[in-house]
Amino acid sequence: MTRTRPHRRLGLACAAAAALGLVAACSGPPAAGGGNGDAFALSAGSPAAKGDISGFTWASYAEPLTLDYAMAFDYPSNTILSNVCESLMKWTPQLKEVPGLAQRAEHPDPTTWVYDLRPGVHFHDGSEMTADDVVYSLGRQMDPKIGAAWAGVFQNVTSITRTGPLQVTVKLKHPDAVFPQYMATAAGVVASEKGIKAAGANWGSGSLDCTGPFKLGAWNKGQSLELDRFAGYWGTPAKAGKVTFEFLTDPSARTNAMLTGAVDGGYLIPTESYQRLRSSGEGTLYFGESLSTVNVNVTNMKGVLGDARVRQALSLALDRAGFVKQGLAGNGKVTNALTDRAAWAGANPETVKAAFDTLPSTTPDLAKAKELIKEAGATGKTVTVATSAIGQDVSLMATAVQAAGTEIGLNVQVKTIAPDAFSALFTDPKARVGIDMFPETYYLSITDPMDLLTNFETGNYQNYAGYSNPAYDKLVEQAVATDDPATRLAIEAKLQQIAVEQNLWIPAAEWPTAVFMNKRITGAPTTISYLYYPWAADVGAAR
Repeated sequence: MTRTRPHRRLGLACAAAAALGLVAACSGPPAAGGGNGDAFALSAGSPAAKGDISGFTWASYAEPLTLDYAMAFDYPSNTILSNVCESLMKWTPQLKEVPGLAQRAEHPDPTTWVYDLRPGVHFHDGSEMTADDVVYSLGRQMDPKIGAAWAGVFQNVTSITRTGPLQVTVKLKHPDAVFPQYMATAAGVVASEKGIKAAGANWGSGSLDCTGPFKLGAWNKGQSLELDRFAGYWGTPAKAGKVTFEFLTDPSARTNAMLTGAVDGGYLIPTESYQRLRSSGEGTLYFGESLSTVNVNVTNMKGVLGDARVRQALSLALDRAGFVKQGLAGNGKVTNALTDRAAWAGANPETVKAAFDTLPSTTPDLAKAKELIKEAGATGKTVTVATSAIGQDVSLMATAVQAAGTEIGLNVQVKTIAPDAFSALFTDPKARVGIDMFPETYYLSITDPMDLLTNFETGNYQNYAGYSNPAYDKLVEQAVATDDPATRLAIEAKLQQIAVEQNLWIPAAEWPTAVFMNKRITGAPTTISYLYYPWAADVGAAR
């Protein structure tokens, strides 16, 4: 069975804990820390706010196309949406999965999940959340007319039904240990059925009736978006009365806005600005766990890259250390794995060794790479890599691929495209015509390596190159059907070995999350939890 996931994306959904009511947090990645001689040190968080503030401003590198939760598949939309709409489960700033709008999740048999909802939760229009709203909200993800980015999460679902005023039961076709984890992402968002129907085509742009600590305020298209504190929030009230997101697409303009106080902070800091912000004295630059790796996505195996020897040669010639130094300003780690090590926190030492220690070396071997190119008869043949003016991490990775290919005898052409065209590479097959590969930063939306490793299953949404391996597919099915985290991760180690050895994507670096806050504010999480956790509610006065 083929599973599709939205592009890019805690251990597992902790099935045993769920069966007990999820009263305790599930295990997430290991605690952050530094001291390894790296140019950066990971922070577990930023200092807690000392009081409330009237509001703060935040930089966003792009304006969301929509805030419809069904289409929220990337950084700009989820960074905002996480504060307005809530899911059945949720992440914590420490990347642990805990109850969200569902106060309890039970797993009575391998193909059933039962969610008991919190009583007294109100939508932004004042109406009370019911099981009908959950059924309707999750059902939209499965509606082909919606074309949801998260539809693949639900393709193993046979039914979502109301089994009580505050209870919803999900039935699956096959055991699926990954599905419940996605209920902490935008896939598990609950919105008002009445609000969605009333908004019509305006849903996700001018209207967004959810349950979060903030509600949608003014949206000045092309400029900014405001969120207003929701007085009827069921949980701890937000510390800020208002959050204003400024859309600053130019990296230099975004950095200057932070330095001058035009905005108070932001995530996804341009790597070329790290040092300026660090040394400015205007605030603090933090790094945290990101569950992210920088890879080169192979999109075409019908041409030159269809020969595994050519892909292997490019990997052998790639200067990963040089990319980390220049492209990430030294704030990252060279890797030969497609997944971040933190995603393997629930694995035993033998599994971790199998997942990482058996992979090819990251040290360039130009002699062997040149030999492989000659054996493949690829000398002088053309490979095209896409790039865009999004940030130097993208442009310098494309340059590194070109340098590696040129060194070993390939003719690597770099094709520069506009940022919106680059985004289209993830969703539009027509946009990938004439492109063999492109740089991609892939984040996990769950702390399970399967979020990435399923991409190479036959027919998967992001299996752009059309790779097909029955043995790989069988391992994917085995892993997804296994509730026990240790057993599943052992299977996933085999999947990672295959994906890396075949160079289905070419891994380059682990890249931490970066967040800057000026001296006026504090409290924002330093981890990638901000995509699915209401982070802005924690931001308040620093003094």
